[in-house]
Amino acid sequence: MKRFSFVILCVVALAVVVFSGETSIVEAVTCNPIELSPCLAAIMMPSQPPSAACCSKLKEQQPCFCGYVKDPTLKQYMNNPNIPKVASSCGVAYPPKC
Repeated sequence: MKRFSFVILCVVALAVVVFSGETSIVEAVTCNPIELSPCLAAIMMPSQPPSAACCSKLKEQQPCFCGYVKDPTLKQYMNNPNIPKVASSCGVAYPPKC
């Protein structure tokens, strides 16, 4: 009987440890400026609203914006004045300074 009680105690302790942690799963973002390609039409033609795919990618890649701006090869593209407008249309904050 003591062995059975010990096993039950171990199972309960394991369950407490497993379920007491963070329950939400956070996915890491892979910063890849190519992922923003669905936004090209809206960036190049300001009269065209961004697509749902564009907005989705902007939201996904938002943590990467400062890295893109600081990258010498991407900086000239990220300084396009239409990018903040497209981001705003999607409800995505574009960082004013990084």
